[in-house]
Amino acid sequence: MINDPTAVFVYLAGVLGVVYWLSGLKPLARIFEIAPAILWAYFVPMVSTTLGITPADSPAYDWMVRHLLPVSLFLLMVTVDVPALLKLGRPATIMMLTGTAGIIIGGPIALAVFGTWLPPDAWKGLGALSGSWIGGTANLVAVAESIETPEAMFGPIIVVDTVVGYGWMGVLLFLSAYQLRFDRWNHADTSLIEETNAALAAKYEAIRRPITIRDLAMIVGVGFVAAYACVLLGEQMPELGDPKIISHTTWAVVLVTTLGLTLSFTRISDLEGPGASSVGFVALYLLVTAIGAQGDLKAIVDAPLFLATGALWIAIHVGLLMLVARLIRAPLFFVATGSMANVGGALSAPVVAGVYHPAMAPIGLLMGVSGYVLGIYGGLGCAWLLGQVAIHLL
Repeated sequence: MINDPTAVFVYLAGVLGVVYWLSGLKPLARIFEIAPAILWAYFVPMVSTTLGITPADSPAYDWMVRHLLPVSLFLLMVTVDVPALLKLGRPATIMMLTGTAGIIIGGPIALAVFGTWLPPDAWKGLGALSGSWIGGTANLVAVAESIETPEAMFGPIIVVDTVVGYGWMGVLLFLSAYQLRFDRWNHADTSLIEETNAALAAKYEAIRRPITIRDLAMIVGVGFVAAYACVLLGEQMPELGDPKIISHTTWAVVLVTTLGLTLSFTRISDLEGPGASSVGFVALYLLVTAIGAQGDLKAIVDAPLFLATGALWIAIHVGLLMLVARLIRAPLFFVATGSMANVGGALSAPVVAGVYHPAMAPIGLLMGVSGYVLGIYGGLGCAWLLGQVAIHLL
């Protein structure tokens, strides 16, 4: 077993490097299309812990969660183009928010149905999952830390996130072949899609530049200073809720998210040109390996009931999306991208958007990033509702 905290960190960094190296090999391309690299970043460390290679508890994990989470959130938030998000238009905004609302209300309803047969602290696992399903992995980690999700919950929750979340993504990809039929049936106006696509694609192409040592030093320096300041300030704030929802970590997450969004209106956002968000994603993926290493595959024996809960949860999310799409006559593109911007986040939303309209991946990315913004607040709200349901089930 690898016990030394530095050795544990090095092992996890090595696993992440190998996974993403393999994902770039052409003979393995099909495998990574079916199971994205981020899933392997979860499961390989989890298998390592199950086999006794890495410990289930280590100071390395604590340090990574405490510091890499706020760094990744800050770098992702500070690069958000809020004005561009607002220009996505009424249908995109409504469908995005509808998808978020479907996750927030769907989780508590699903827990109320299946909670009797789930473990008493299942609500904490589902609370973490709500973060993942409103924006992605960064929010899963943030909400999980905020409500102190037990390590034993990560096994079944990751299974649900993978099977149900990516299963729904597969359905959306399949439905792309029928979008013209859906749009005609729904009398949808697709002019906004063509108009915004050209402007956004040109903007992102214009700001990209090769990263330099100066750029990287600034990105790392600003990211760690801002994150550490928010962590210190969060420790001075009071913990609130019964069950506890607003912890010191929650305050740090909310502070760093709000600070990043505020600074996104300043020149600091220019750091996205050389790829500040990419550095943020690397910090996030390192954090994912630590989360995976704290799980245990033996917990998957509880997965069938969790899978049923997740399936009902997604069904409520989808039902609400389809109802609102019919009411406002939204194109299927906005239904699919709005849903995946929540459930899959910035990793999956561009993929789905690109399948529906090959030149529309930038819009999918923007909607996915907006999911990160909503996920911090929406995930904590959903976790609170789940906690209230859990109290009544006891």
